[in-house]
Amino acid sequence: MDAELTTGRLQNNLQYAHPLSPILQAPETASDLDIPVSIVIDIIVRILFNEGQVSVKRFADIIKLEPQTLDNILEKLQYDKFVEVASAGKMGRFSYVYALSDEGTKRAREAMERSQYIGPAPVPMEKYTQAIVLQTNRKLRMTVDQVKDSLNHLILPETFHRRIGPAVNSGTSLFLYGPPGNGKTTVAQAIAKLISGADPIWIPYAVTIAGFIVNLYDPLLFVPAQEGHPVIDEVRNIDRRWGLWDRPAVMVGGELTMAALDLRYDTIAKFYEAPLQFKANGGMFLIDDFGRQMVSPQELLNRWIVPLESGYDFLRLRTGQTLQVPFRQLIVFSTNLDPNQLVDGAFLRRIQMKVEVESPDERMFFQIFARMSQVMNVPMEKEGFLHLIQRWYRETGRELQAVHPRDILKIIVAMAEYEGIQPRMTPQMIDDACKAYFVQSSGISNPNFNPNIRRLQPEE
Repeated sequence: MDAELTTGRLQNNLQYAHPLSPILQAPETASDLDIPVSIVIDIIVRILFNEGQVSVKRFADIIKLEPQTLDNILEKLQYDKFVEVASAGKMGRFSYVYALSDEGTKRAREAMERSQYIGPAPVPMEKYTQAIVLQTNRKLRMTVDQVKDSLNHLILPETFHRRIGPAVNSGTSLFLYGPPGNGKTTVAQAIAKLISGADPIWIPYAVTIAGFIVNLYDPLLFVPAQEGHPVIDEVRNIDRRWGLWDRPAVMVGGELTMAALDLRYDTIAKFYEAPLQFKANGGMFLIDDFGRQMVSPQELLNRWIVPLESGYDFLRLRTGQTLQVPFRQLIVFSTNLDPNQLVDGAFLRRIQMKVEVESPDERMFFQIFARMSQVMNVPMEKEGFLHLIQRWYRETGRELQAVHPRDILKIIVAMAEYEGIQPRMTPQMIDDACKAYFVQSSGISNPNFNPNIRRLQPEE
């Protein structure tokens, strides 16, 4: 009867437990690690080989295991005469400081030949996959106000947020396109900030695949979640090999190569670095200036056409073994080239949302100028602005770009500082700044210029 009651209570507890609890549960013994203990032993002896004498606390800080678990492993190493106690504190075994024995030094050299990885102990790839899938199956739910707030520092069409919000909540893919200089990258960065501000995500520092260690942690991408976040309280007794991070945002431009999208094996250190899309799982991956990478759009198409649809990517180890990994992030392509000339219809079909970031009309251009003049402390003068519009845009057919106000005002400020005068938007200073900014050519003509674009009238 008591056994049945206990079983019933256990089942009830499991029913209400957080779905990640079994995955994130801290190991109590070496057998609970779900990885070969030899991997942890290799990390321990490499640390000792490099540092000489190491305390249990130091081991725990580096390897991210509980002191009790490490003590069990160190006790076994001490019994096998691989390590010895260099000094003993007053608080029992947890205050011991260890050093390698002669036999341990030999063991450490062998470990260094296998790999030079020193860092948190890895978790099994299977557990990583389960955790990412569980955390990404539930789509983000950004409200209209949240999306508007993330874009409120930009001058955009009033309904622009309605194009962005559904793409963020769907969490699959987004194509930003349009003329250069109108804020596509800034919009993408705003989306990244919006996503990173959502519920944080549990990601391990490293995983192990077929005996190899794959490093995931990148201090530039993984920002620790705010202390005291409610998510921390949802899971008890957390395995320290996992970190709770703001959702990562990976941003690449013209430097992107195919090698960055595959497992990268360091032939000297002898462990793998995770590819960029692997590190972006649960967050966002922005490919800026799409079409200008060292990898061609067609190659990228062939590489990602299946992951974009299935939600899983396939990576290859240097041994030839292929493995399936989650492909769960918002992929954002940003380009000022014609999407129809970059990729074929099959690829565009797999990118669910396409958003054109258009050039501003003259009213929006004025609003951008007014905001930037406040930021840069240059008085907004309508006479100078109308001269700018007429002389440098209408007469030349030059297309308005949202970035121009900031750049022109920067030049005005630089010229005024050089001459020791107050920066002003006079027609003369506007002309001087524009001559320095725009590339002059005979008969400037822009094929994208739209003569039907709404023009600002003097009385406005």
